[in-house]
Amino acid sequence: MPDKGTSKKVTRVEGGEAPKASTQNGAKTFVASNESKGKAKSRRIFAIISWIVAIGFEIGAILLLKKTPINTTWLIVLIVADLIFAIIGNLLWKKANRFDPASEKDKFKFFVQNQLGAIIAVIAFLPLVLLVFTNKDLKGKQKGLVGAVAVIALLIAGFTGIDFNPPSQEQYAAQTAQVEQLTGQNHVFWTKSGTKYHLFSDCQHINTKKTSEIFEGTVAQARELKNITELCKTCEDRWKKEKNLPDEITPEGGEDRTE
Repeated sequence: MPDKGTSKKVTRVEGGEAPKASTQNGAKTFVASNESKGKAKSRRIFAIISWIVAIGFEIGAILLLKKTPINTTWLIVLIVADLIFAIIGNLLWKKANRFDPASEKDKFKFFVQNQLGAIIAVIAFLPLVLLVFTNKDLKGKQKGLVGAVAVIALLIAGFTGIDFNPPSQEQYAAQTAQVEQLTGQNHVFWTKSGTKYHLFSDCQHINTKKTSEIFEGTVAQARELKNITELCKTCEDRWKKEKNLPDEITPEGGEDRTE
C-alpha cells in the first residue's frame, strides 16, 4: 500500500546543501556538506575551550593541595567544576563527530577522534586522583571524601567521553545507499524519541499515541540530530513487497518496535 500520510505534525528538517558522496575504488564514501562541516567545526572549538577550562580547574585543585591546611570544600568545588566542563566538552565533541564523521580507513585517527573525550577525561582527572591519594596532608575521612569525589568524577567524565557507537563516513554512505537503493531517494522519517528511521510517514511504529511530531529529512540528518543508525524493518519489508524487490537487496535489519 502506498504511504497514506499521517495525522501527526510533520516537520521537515531544513538544511543547506545536501551531503555528497564520492566514489573511491568502486565504493561510495560519504562527504559531509559544507554546512555540516561548519557546525562540526564550531562545536569542536567550543569543546576544546571547555576542556581547557576543565584542565584549568584541575590545575587549581592541584595547587590547592599544596597549601596547608587544605580547604576540603573548595577542593571539591574545583573537582565538580572540572567535571561539568569536561562533560560539556565531551558532549559537544561527540555531536561534532556526527556532523562530520571520520573514516574507518585510518584506524588510529578514527579511534582518537571518536574517543578523545575519554582521553581528555584521563588527563583532566587521573593526575589529581593520584595526588589526592598520595598527599600526606590529607588525613582519614578528609582523604576518603576528596578521593571518592575525584574518582567518581573521573569515571563519569570517562563514561561520557566514550562513544560506544562512533559514526563513520563508511556507515553514513552505507545507510544512505540502502535507502536510495530501496526508494530511489535519500528521504526518511523519524521521531524525537525514536531509535530508527522510516520510509513511510504512516508507519505504525511512529503513529502511536505518544507521538506528537514526526520529522523528515535525509539519512545523514537523522544521524546528525538523533544518532539514529538503523532502518525500520517493517518499512523495509513493506517497500520491498510493494515494489516486488528481492529480500537480499539490503542488509538485514532488526524489527522496529519503538518510535
